[in-house]
Amino acid sequence: MILRLVVLAALSGSCFAGEYAVLASGFRLHADRHETDGSIVRLYANGGVTEIPAPQITGFEADEVVPSAPPPVLQVPNTEDLIADAAKRNGLPVEFVKSVVAAESAFRADAVSPKGAIGLMQLMPATAREYGAEASDRRQNIEAGTQYLRDLLLKYQHDDHQVLRALAAYNAGPGAVDRYHGVPPYRETIEYITRVLRKYTKASGD
Repeated sequence: MILRLVVLAALSGSCFAGEYAVLASGFRLHADRHETDGSIVRLYANGGVTEIPAPQITGFEADEVVPSAPPPVLQVPNTEDLIADAAKRNGLPVEFVKSVVAAESAFRADAVSPKGAIGLMQLMPATAREYGAEASDRRQNIEAGTQYLRDLLLKYQHDDHQVLRALAAYNAGPGAVDRYHGVPPYRETIEYITRVLRKYTKASGD
């Protein structure tokens, strides 16, 4: 009974480095190290020692060190997944938000405009602060930009040209849309709206 308990304890600790004493009975005992003293072999393990008659041990085998599991690889979401998540959270069509990102930055997270707009959705610093976002952070940039786009669509929800005005406001600012009571006559803004709607129409199959 004593031998059986020792063997079980040894087997339960077999993941540690050391060696195995192979007994004539077929059992193997795990030990950190051993010493031979005449007809006695001492096995040292877990701070204790076990004495076994030398004739009962047929040999020793090196214990294999079990390598530690590698650290988990963190999966970094790609830009399209971040856009899809933000669009769904804010109730917007995914392809519509993607079309805005394409027109704003061509999917470049490091894009910076001459006016100081930053990132994938070209957030101005003031807009980023308003939405509590760090504009240079990809995830926060997409989330804040999508929220801003949603809020503009809500602002013009009772207007027959809701989408045109929201896109114009995203590009030129709500103040310009209010001043002109619609899409301002800026070439850049008109071309921007055209790019977004053309890409969205193509992507959605309409």
